[in-house]
Amino acid sequence: MDWQALESQLTAWRRDLHAHPEFGFEEQRTASFVAATLRAFGVDQVVEGIGGTGVVATLKRGNSSRCIALRADMDALRITETASSAHCSTFPGTMHACGHDGHTTMLLGAAQILATEGGFDGTVRFVFQPAEEWGQGALAMIHNGLLTRFPFDEIYGLHNMPGYPLGEFRTGVGPMMSAEDNFEIVLRGVGGHASRPHSGRETMVAAAALVLNLQTIVARRLPPTETAVVSVTELITDGTRNVLPGLATIRGDVRSFHGDISAEVEAQMRRIVDGIGYTYNVTVELRYTREFVPLVNDATCTQAALAAARELFGEARVVDTREPITASEDFARFLHLVPGCFAFLGNGLDASPLHNPRYDFNDALLVDGARFHAEIARSRLPMARSKRVDRE
Repeated sequence: MDWQALESQLTAWRRDLHAHPEFGFEEQRTASFVAATLRAFGVDQVVEGIGGTGVVATLKRGNSSRCIALRADMDALRITETASSAHCSTFPGTMHACGHDGHTTMLLGAAQILATEGGFDGTVRFVFQPAEEWGQGALAMIHNGLLTRFPFDEIYGLHNMPGYPLGEFRTGVGPMMSAEDNFEIVLRGVGGHASRPHSGRETMVAAAALVLNLQTIVARRLPPTETAVVSVTELITDGTRNVLPGLATIRGDVRSFHGDISAEVEAQMRRIVDGIGYTYNVTVELRYTREFVPLVNDATCTQAALAAARELFGEARVVDTREPITASEDFARFLHLVPGCFAFLGNGLDASPLHNPRYDFNDALLVDGARFHAEIARSRLPMARSKRVDRE
């Protein structure tokens, strides 16, 4: 494989995808590009429209019945890009602020390597998933028959990570990423003139008290040995400068690693909501939903991923970690049904954070990511070694 030529090709693909970002379940251009590129490699099968805009490709070599899947996400975010690169988003209000353009490109590179060079015995599924950002794409593909129409024994995924050294490979056995719950709290009272708060039942003070009290759930109501995060991210009212609001909406999310902690957070939140409603004489309604499940890496698959990374990158660039992060990832849905491993590839210590309007994927990772995908496929689908026949 001409790695320099591959790097140039992958860089061109990634920057084109970055310039044309598409939100979840709207990845029509992206999916068409992925499908056409895969067909150009000569893979055995390319099926579009799985879970809406998902693409699944199949490549088979040899006679083994073993099958593994490699997954990349394709969707972008509703963020206006503020960077000034030549390949910045041409779609106002939408950008690849999480590196899914790079993830898609790395998996395309792996498909090209494996289709060109082979080196494995079995079947590889290339899974290009829509709508990861809002936690619906994996379920959509599963409900559309992903595991029955395109069965596989294991699944692997990669995500870039700003703040990790460039090219550092990091993963570990067990819980790696948290669940995400969402909540919406609506407070209803009676608004009125700012000069006469006693004449109504305004919701601003009640909402402010509620925001502060929600912080006591983790600080005072959960065991200190458990990990959880409760974050209020929005407070919206119908008031204005001289109008006290009669309606307020609070939104946010909760991160945890265990179902019993998620349930306890919800129970405590409902107690606080009921108390605030009584104290401030307003009606309060809570809507609590569970969007992402915890991501838990399989032990065997994780050790295989670490071994493949060490083979490619060397011991110094590989970190076997037991420190989970409280971000969430839709890949977890696959791991609840099939063993596998999700890993991180460092995007650089000084890289802009994920979901930041100045973020950009580092193209120096493209070949490394493609090579890792190809290597894990080859290591998990090894070719039979030739046996020497002794003559009598």
